[in-house]
Amino acid sequence: MNEPLAERVRPKNLDDYISQLHLVGDNGSLTNQIEKGIIPSLILWGPPGTGKTTLANIIAQESGRPFYSLSAINSGVKDIREVIDKAKQSGGLFTSKNPILFIDEIHRFSKSQQDSLLGAVEKGWVTLVGATTENPSFEVIPALLSRCQVYILNEFEKDDLVALIKRAMEIDSYLKTKDIELKETKALLRLSGGDGRKLLNIFELVINSESSDKIIITDELVLQKLQKNTVRYDKTGEQHYDIISAFIKSIRGSDPNGAIYWLARMIEGGEDVKFIARRMLIAASEDIGLANPTALVMANTTFQAVTTIGYPEARIILSQCAIYLATSPKSNGSYMAINRALKTVSETGDLSVPLSLRNAPTKLMKDLGYGSQYKYAHDYQNNFVEAEFLPDELSGTSFYIPNQNQRENAIKEFLKNRWKDKYDV
Repeated sequence: MNEPLAERVRPKNLDDYISQLHLVGDNGSLTNQIEKGIIPSLILWGPPGTGKTTLANIIAQESGRPFYSLSAINSGVKDIREVIDKAKQSGGLFTSKNPILFIDEIHRFSKSQQDSLLGAVEKGWVTLVGATTENPSFEVIPALLSRCQVYILNEFEKDDLVALIKRAMEIDSYLKTKDIELKETKALLRLSGGDGRKLLNIFELVINSESSDKIIITDELVLQKLQKNTVRYDKTGEQHYDIISAFIKSIRGSDPNGAIYWLARMIEGGEDVKFIARRMLIAASEDIGLANPTALVMANTTFQAVTTIGYPEARIILSQCAIYLATSPKSNGSYMAINRALKTVSETGDLSVPLSLRNAPTKLMKDLGYGSQYKYAHDYQNNFVEAEFLPDELSGTSFYIPNQNQRENAIKEFLKNRWKDKYDV
């Protein structure tokens, strides 16, 4: 019994697949495509242990396609080309039965390795299914990403995780030889951090550590057996999300000590340096914004620097940026402005662009009045003239409302001096 429990009970079809109903439920975005066997190249993005590899296997199985698998951890361009050559021989071009090439942890592929996939995907030699725990927008090259649909897998809910354990108890031949009572699950769920694979492996470890065939699973038993095996920082589990949340909230709360402590926890745990830097980039715009525009420049420079340098020296740069962001004045004005604008767009639809703002590259457009009443700001005193830049239906709407800080107080005065009472700033 060398095969881990998570592998032994891996679902083989959609009926046994737990969770991700938004993808494979009755009305899931992938259900109909799987049933018809018409599968696009796609990227499955989600936390570890949420069923990405399992779903890829089920897609191949239920669509009746040849299936090839590579792991980006130990594969190179040579391996990719060999698999593509095999796939070209086993499937017809541009048919619904094109072989599926599954690449686990595709974010670990370099640009050149990802480039080597483009031709096969573009010409239909393979249907690519990539799995990643990282944001594809950052980790997958644009040319490849544009040829794939991205589907997001959610972290397992509590009920999903309990269902995983119960299913394992029902179908695994080894577990069925035991008299197992699942009395408590809180410790199992907490230690798994929402990772289904980790949950099953922890469950199996507890079972194997008991000499009796009668086993009552309690929180006390689980903690007793797992105490020595619990890592200080699980960068792919529960603490990954909790600690980065504490880090960002410390920055938002202007506490450099809290920010540095949580940063140290992540560094000590081996967290991806780019992940930390990306989150500071977001915080620089979402939480500091126009109160200190240099924060975004600082965070972007930090991202570029630590990506080049890496650990251990990157810790110094991360520390400098974290302290800078924590001690900067704060404003979420830009963040709230775009949220208000997006909400308005979703509610009002495609409102017409005012004639004065339209481009007029042809005579016909000019004759129709495109751009005819546009006032060129630089022709007026202080490079400003009052005009309407929103659709008529939204005239006078304020999306951006300056916050109370030195920088945005100056912006507020700037707007008042020009727009007077037109906008409520």
